[in-house]
Amino acid sequence: MRTDPQFYCKTPEELLARFTAIEARIWPGIPALFRRRPRAPFRVAPLPALGEQRGTGYYRPGPPDGQTPGTLYFNMAMLNTRPIPTLETLTLHEGIPGHHFQLTLARENAALPDLLRFGTGTAYTEGWGLYAESLGRDLGLFTDPWQWFGHLDMEMLRAVRMVVDTGIHARQWTRQQAIDYMLANTSMAPRDVAVEIDRYIACPGQACAYKVGELTFKRLRAEAKASLGSRFDIRDYHAKVLDTGILPMAVLEAKISDWIARSA
Repeated sequence: MRTDPQFYCKTPEELLARFTAIEARIWPGIPALFRRRPRAPFRVAPLPALGEQRGTGYYRPGPPDGQTPGTLYFNMAMLNTRPIPTLETLTLHEGIPGHHFQLTLARENAALPDLLRFGTGTAYTEGWGLYAESLGRDLGLFTDPWQWFGHLDMEMLRAVRMVVDTGIHARQWTRQQAIDYMLANTSMAPRDVAVEIDRYIACPGQACAYKVGELTFKRLRAEAKASLGSRFDIRDYHAKVLDTGILPMAVLEAKISDWIARSA
């Protein structure tokens, strides 16, 4: 996948068109999983300058006016390192129903205190992003085997970066050792791997926080479904985990446990 031209767009316009097509496939399935969607629209735009020195991309919510789009800024530099098979998973995580739903719904809820509307927390924020990736089949994605492969490749990245984080900070790995390990076990391009490794050097434990959050969202959903049986509605669960903004995971667990007890 690193070298075959069929897996890469030739122009930024072609790449943006692919994102538009993915988004169009996602929205019809949203009402079955969510009772509310952000008022603000969603868009994909090229990452600002210095693309060669940046990662793949990131989501940036707009002001809480319900009109300014939330934006997935995607790195259009070096298109031969932006594999098409990862685009569906990336859209689910950074866009809809990932960070766009999570961050923008909170910002649009003026009843919340600012700490919850605008706060940050890696386990909750990025855990939700990873959890959102798991909703792909329910939203009509991953029907193309290469997109499913890309999804699994991203899953591998989540595991590999916990290995390199541990290697660097607990086992005295060199930067090059970490780069070599990631190159050997993911399809990421060498330049992107170097950017990723520098990130994990600077942010010890971040990769672990992603997975702690994801596993918590999945566990709480399973507990709610087991306890509520036929009364479980995935739309209610998603509303409960999103309607109070960013929370410490222990607080989220207490909130969902209380909801389960009152609903049983």
